[in-house]
Amino acid sequence: MFAESRLRLLGLILLATLPARHGLAGGFDCAVSGAASTAMASGISGVARIRVAQEKAGASGNPGMTAANAVTLNLHILVDQFGYRPADPKVAVIRDPSVGYDASDTFSPGDKYQVRSASDGAVLYSGTITAWNGGAVEASSGDRGWWFDFSPVKTPGTFFIYDVSRNVRSPTFVIDQQVYKNVLKAAMRMYFYQRAGFAKVPPFADACWADGAAYLGANQDTQAHDVTDPSNPAKVKDLAGGWFDAGDTNKYVTFARVAVHQLLTAYQQNPGVFTDDFNIPESGNGVPDLLDEVNWEIQWLKKMQYPDGSVALKVGDTVYIPSCTSSTISAAGMFAHAAYVFGTVKALQPEAGILKTDAINAWNNYQSIPAKQTGCDNGTVKAGNADLSAEDQAAEAVVAAVYLYAITGDAIYNNYVKSNYNLLRPYRDNGWIRYVPQEGESLLFYTTLPNADRGLKSTILAKKLADTLGGNNVYGTSGSDLYRNYLDDYIWGSNQVRANYGNSNVEVAQYGIGVSGTMPYTTRALDTLHYFHGVNPFAKVYLSNMYAYGATNSVNELFGGWFVARSQWSDAKSSRCGPAPGYVPGGSNSRAGASGVPATEVPPVGQPPQKSYKDWNGQDKAWVVNEPGIYYQSAYIELISAYAH
Repeated sequence: MFAESRLRLLGLILLATLPARHGLAGGFDCAVSGAASTAMASGISGVARIRVAQEKAGASGNPGMTAANAVTLNLHILVDQFGYRPADPKVAVIRDPSVGYDASDTFSPGDKYQVRSASDGAVLYSGTITAWNGGAVEASSGDRGWWFDFSPVKTPGTFFIYDVSRNVRSPTFVIDQQVYKNVLKAAMRMYFYQRAGFAKVPPFADACWADGAAYLGANQDTQAHDVTDPSNPAKVKDLAGGWFDAGDTNKYVTFARVAVHQLLTAYQQNPGVFTDDFNIPESGNGVPDLLDEVNWEIQWLKKMQYPDGSVALKVGDTVYIPSCTSSTISAAGMFAHAAYVFGTVKALQPEAGILKTDAINAWNNYQSIPAKQTGCDNGTVKAGNADLSAEDQAAEAVVAAVYLYAITGDAIYNNYVKSNYNLLRPYRDNGWIRYVPQEGESLLFYTTLPNADRGLKSTILAKKLADTLGGNNVYGTSGSDLYRNYLDDYIWGSNQVRANYGNSNVEVAQYGIGVSGTMPYTTRALDTLHYFHGVNPFAKVYLSNMYAYGATNSVNELFGGWFVARSQWSDAKSSRCGPAPGYVPGGSNSRAGASGVPATEVPPVGQPPQKSYKDWNGQDKAWVVNEPGIYYQSAYIELISAYAH
């Protein structure tokens, strides 16, 4: 997916004028009417609906926000712009830029801070701020700062943090037990908008984001040609459906494995938050909407499978790459995992039986090929190289074996796991799931199986405990970072890694890892969520166009074929529509310049790592920081789902 040729293939600006392609549009909600329209189409309710007409990027005059409107907003005072659950820790961060593009935008806070009601200004809590690290400049952000702990405030309502001396305030936020419920729905709906070959129409999409079914024309996805034998009509396949991978419109079996496994794991860990009312066409059918959405992808994966069990690699530009061991073993794991989860839902149990057979067939085909194929992707379908190394294929085989054992009870799969578990990422890296989440998550899932090998179960849990206590800054309260969310490296897709740092901490409590107490790990996971929601150097919610959900400053632009510059879907602030809500971009990339972003783009180039981001969708390689992806999305969804009860 990381290739400059992507935009040439997508046709640049022309995409915005092709209704048969995947195009998104969105109601810019500075106006109350636009926000209300978005709210209805997105199915948001409760606290979020109340806030639709509230503060929007500096909007004022709303009678429900009388006190907030009377005080100047200052984005040096950072909070989770959606809010907090009553009993959770709550710490605002006050920033004073020192290094980077905003070094001149200094801020000197007063000593006394308050939590005030947004409606009438009533003071709920007063306290002092604490300098982070004695007033030092934090290297990865170039900022110095302070913390204001207002955890004692547990009263539900809408509030802001007030600097008494400076007479300025933070963005408003809500305290409510279900404050993240509608944010989760918005993030999950990204997959609905990413559906290929499916019309997005009201009432499931706001009129601004309505779109015809994509890639169903002659010689497109319903008539995809084998790239190795394109003139052979016998090899033409109907490969319509599935999700577009990212900002491009290709579909990859190997890339899908991360998102499919992680979404299924999110459901297993927190099934109650994934209800049947996310306002997708399948809503109300008695099946949790997350599983309906995963099933959309699964049905496409089934089309990619050949009668011999092997699975094609990827689809794009009217052609597909035929079967490869990388895609075959990836599909085996996804089919088996889906079969296990679908088997818990009565309406999906017939499909679970079919997927069990599909998974076994894919496994058998993979095992029948001694020399694993690592060069199937010849680059004809541009953008990401979908091949996996032999090492990564071997790891995916262990993942598949875990879920095959879960659905069959067959000792052959259990023995395979016992013989090969140490090929997985947790045995080659710290952080457990920070880079390849399905590997570490499958190991922990194995420990829950009633017939799991007792010795291996103990070994896995001991390894997770050692990782947790390893002093690697992945786990526990992150005092080493001003923004309370240390990340060791700001690589391409850093938001995915960050979310998985949070998920690694969630696991400590979920699996009863033998630590003295779980609160430091819960705090770290929540601080990760708060970082996504505005407690970062940009004071930005790292989800697109979330003003109707309560954000004051969210991502306005994304890189993608349907969010192109100067189109109606380009910018949530200045375009008629802007991107659809809820998309997670890749995030800060300290190698943006090395990846080809011109030195004149400041930021992201030439900045401290945390500031190596820019909210723009220009054609000068914006994708290295601002492209969404189904795997960035799944990492965030897994994290927020842990706290959306």
